[in-house]
Parts: sequence; structure tokens; C-alpha cells
Amino acid sequence: MFSTYEEALEWIHSRLRLGMKPGLQRMEWMMEKLGHPERRIKSIHIGGTNGKGSTVTFLRSILQEAGYSVGTFTSPYFEKFNERISLNGIPINDEDLVRLANDIYPLAIELEQTELGGPTEFEIITAMAFQYFGHVQPVDLVLFEVGLGGRYDSTNIIYPILSIITSIGLDHTAILGNTYEEIAFEKAGIIKPGVSVITAVKQEEALAVIQDKALSMKSPVYQLGNEFAISDHKSLDLGEFFSLKTVFQNFPDLETGMSGKHQTENASLAVMAAELLNKFYSFLIEVNHIRAGLKKAFWPGRFEILSEDPLVVIDGAHNEEGIAALTAELNNRFEDKSKNIVFAALADKKLDKMIGKLDSAADRITFTEFEFPRAAAAEDLYNLSKNSRRQFHTDWKELLEAELREAGKNSVLVITGSLYFLSEVKPILLNLLKKNK
Repeated sequence: MFSTYEEALEWIHSRLRLGMKPGLQRMEWMMEKLGHPERRIKSIHIGGTNGKGSTVTFLRSILQEAGYSVGTFTSPYFEKFNERISLNGIPINDEDLVRLANDIYPLAIELEQTELGGPTEFEIITAMAFQYFGHVQPVDLVLFEVGLGGRYDSTNIIYPILSIITSIGLDHTAILGNTYEEIAFEKAGIIKPGVSVITAVKQEEALAVIQDKALSMKSPVYQLGNEFAISDHKSLDLGEFFSLKTVFQNFPDLETGMSGKHQTENASLAVMAAELLNKFYSFLIEVNHIRAGLKKAFWPGRFEILSEDPLVVIDGAHNEEGIAALTAELNNRFEDKSKNIVFAALADKKLDKMIGKLDSAADRITFTEFEFPRAAAAEDLYNLSKNSRRQFHTDWKELLEAELREAGKNSVLVITGSLYFLSEVKPILLNLLKKNK
């Protein structure tokens, strides 16, 4: 058993060696042993390729404004591991994390001896979240973010009151499939009988898969563009302005605290969810809660402007769709500025397509690398680029110092790629910016 936070964390991370093992039997086995904490939780399930974390954040913020206690289960973490299990936006404390690890550890050892095999890192963290919100710290509602896919994801043993599928993109294709239909099939696996589905999926072929599944489950579908629609969008210095019309009412002149046109879609999913909670589940959520919640919501590493002089943006665009949203936003917001991009990524992504999009947006692009099991080498990224002003630098800390020294009034420095990379970069970058003031 563990007596310190470091011991517990080391054990949890040691399970990474087991990789990913699709299937729900190990989760069901552990829940049975724990007395089914997942059945004690009122929850919303959020799947999709991009926008899950932001949608969770908007919805949590709205619910908190309305006075509810809200648990969240998200991944990956940005600054500290504990963020993955949070209460009202505040990560659980180290003592609780140790306690939860001690609850799950004997089960993991016992499970190892069965034909099911030992649980993976993600299964252990998911079990800890169920135990926390089911038995240790009950809350009004928990927002569970899917880890990967949906159908066989560890979180998919819950029976939520709402399901949200944000978007479909060609990410994790080796596991989820190579087409929008195949990926939509996996994501649609979170749809439960009779449970309403809210979605911003755009591709017709992906949408058809989701609608078919919902129809077979007798689950109502609320689709962006049909049952709720965005209008009057414009970007603000910080955040976005838009109006929203739903089947229930109109919301003129909404503002988000998070920047990027795509955030209006994530915000609208959260508003639609709040509307359904209000209409069908007796949650007392007023228009003023929705307005304040959207404006106050903040999720680190999503088109986050760290400094205005010099202008520095970090964005965790870690797949093709994320890069497309980032480059559109750079062109929309900083059309007249020189764009210097720093990029590091995991090797198992569709890097050629991602880099192609960055090439076309960047005035200068520098590839770098970081310490992580699946990180791509800077030189490999460089070799995929066709930008005439491309370079690579293996030491990202040295690179950032040099970039900040060269940053001018007419340029924007954009650091993007893997969220694991950005979580290392942000504290160092903030320190450098402070020193340079």
C-alpha cells in the first residue's frame, strides 16, 4: 500500500507498460468488487475527437454558476496529474489521490491473477474517479470525458442522463478505424437507450452513423445546425461573441472567455445540455447562469494568449482538425502579423497532414522534441515540412529563449502540438516572459 503521493503516482504510471486493452470486463470486475460506485453517480458522458475538454469546462462553469457541485473526469492533465479528477474545477488533493490508489491497488493485484489480466493505467484512473464520486465525495453531477473512442472506453460502464458527441476527426485511426464512419461507430458506442444525444458532428457520413445508433436506441438527437444554431459570430480581443437559438429559446449576444471560432460550437453544446437539464431533469439553470458560465470558463492550452507584448499563444492542436482550427484562427485574428510557429508532436499522429497545414500558415516554423515515450524526433518533423523557412532545434528550452529574444511588435509566437509538450512548456515560458519584462 502507498503512504506517499509519489509512491501512488509511480504505481499508476507504471501501468502504462500495459498499453491500451479495449473492453469493459476489467472495469466491470473492479466495480463489482467496489460495490458499484458508478451506479450512485448522476453523470453526463462526453465523447468526440476534439472539443471534449472545452465542452466539459463550459458546462461545468454554467452548472457552478447555478450553484451545483460538479465533478469532472478529464484527460490528459495539463499541469498536475490530480486535475484528471476534479471537484468544481479544483483538482483532488494528494491525500485523496493516495487513498483512492490504495482502494484500487489490491483489486489490480487480484485482477492480474485472473484471465482478464491486470488493469491499464487509464482503467485504474477511471476506477479511482468512480470510487471518488460514488463513495468518497458525492456531487450533484459528474461530467465524464471519454478517453479514447467510446464503445470500449473504460468510462463506458456508466448510464448517463445525457450523452454529448462533440466532433469526429481522423485521429487514433490505428485503433478506431480509417474513415469517418468507422470512427463515428466507435464514438456512438456511448449512446444509451432513451438517453438524449447532443452533437456538433458535421460530416454527413459520420452523422448518419450517430443518427442510426440513436434511432435504434430510441434516443432523441439534438444536432448543431438543426435543433440549435449559432448566428452573429464575431471574434473579440479575448473570447468570442455569438447568438444561439435552441428549440426551447433564444440566447442573443453570448460571450465566451475562450478564444477560437470553434469554441462557439463547444459553448453551444454546453448550453444545449444545460437546457435539457433544466427542462427534463429539474436543474434550476437560469439564462444569467449560462451567460456568466460561458464568460468565466477557462481551459488551459486552448488558444491561450500567454502574453500580449510580445504576443505569445499556446494551443494544444494535436491532430489534423485541431491544426485546421488553429490555422483558421491565426489567419482570422492575426492576419497582419508574421507567424512564427514552434511545433512538437507524438509520432503516432497523421504528421504529414498536420505539418502541411502549419506550413501554409507559418512565416517561419521550427520543429522541436521533448522527453516522452511516443514523442516524434525534431528532425523527422522537419523532414516532413516544405516551408521555405523551416528549421529544427532539439533543445526546446533554448529554442524558446531564442524565440522570445527575437519576438517583435509585428509577430506572433505560436507554440503548438502535443498537450503533453505544452504542459511542460507553459511554466517555463511564463518564467521566461516574467524575466524579460
